[in-house]
Amino acid sequence: MPNNNQPSNNPWGGNKSPPDLNEFIEKIRNVKKLLPGGNPFNFGIILIVLLIALLIKSAIYTVPSDSVAVVQRFGEYVYTVLPGLHFKLPLGIDSVEIVPVKRQLKQEFGFSTPEANNPYQSARLFDQVRETQMVTGDLNAALVEWVVQYRISDPVKFLFEVRQPSATLRYVSESVMREVVGDRTVDEVITVGRQDIESEALIKMQELSRKYEMGFSIDQVQLKNINPPVPVQASFNEVNQAQQEKEKLINEARRDYNKIIPLALGEKDQQIRQADGYRLKRINEAEGDVSRFNALYAEYLKAPAVTKRRVYIETMQSVLPKIDGKIIIDTNLEAILPLLNIKDRQGEGQ
Repeated sequence: MPNNNQPSNNPWGGNKSPPDLNEFIEKIRNVKKLLPGGNPFNFGIILIVLLIALLIKSAIYTVPSDSVAVVQRFGEYVYTVLPGLHFKLPLGIDSVEIVPVKRQLKQEFGFSTPEANNPYQSARLFDQVRETQMVTGDLNAALVEWVVQYRISDPVKFLFEVRQPSATLRYVSESVMREVVGDRTVDEVITVGRQDIESEALIKMQELSRKYEMGFSIDQVQLKNINPPVPVQASFNEVNQAQQEKEKLINEARRDYNKIIPLALGEKDQQIRQADGYRLKRINEAEGDVSRFNALYAEYLKAPAVTKRRVYIETMQSVLPKIDGKIIIDTNLEAILPLLNIKDRQGEGQ
């Protein structure tokens, strides 16, 4: 009976015996049974078909509608293809780079849009703070945030002329904006000079983009928030509030001026016209009275007695109807009743 405590001299370890050759051959036969039809030739056909399918798959590619594809053969530019389904040489002979030439791209300076797909759309947090800090022409500081909107106009130049063209565009934009802001005072930058800054920065960025042949077409430069540095923002806001209050009071004064002054001028013109009318009326009445008196005087000179009596009668006709109670006195009558009291019935009842 063998002693189990003695070490075994079996090189396979423990009490195991060497592998059986017959068992190994049997396993190979089982693998052959798994092949289609049990024939290795069929397995080779399957491998060939899979290889052809892989080659076809690697030779077909699709270009989106807003992009073009730049084809390179062993790293050298060959041609550019338009959107659609295309073929290329497989096995890494031809490589394809998709460039979105019809897509509106943008770069943000001083802030970032969450979940942006373009890695060059915004800078890192530290760079965002740094790139907004600028010195104006009057040696004041300002925090400027802006956006550059652009398109890829030449995909070949974009890929081969400049190394990291999107990063280069960020450097160009920051350099131009610092130059433009440095030529103006802080009041111009923060208040009235925004449109001029945008226009000048856009022109200079377009010139540098053409000079460096980056393949970009810069469409717009738009300023966002422009603020003074954080330590002086409270004081600056107070100054702005005072200026706004000043503008408000000036506008209210102009409103009252435009409301009261035209009204006063209108009343003045009305009173002047009324005075002119009254003057003309009095002059015309006086001239008419003079003409009437002269005509009457001419008739009086022709027949004084008749004219005097006619004037007396006309005067009485105009005066007597206005008198309520009338008393006629005959000075030649010496009777008891030299008075004739003429009253209407209404007067008698009183």
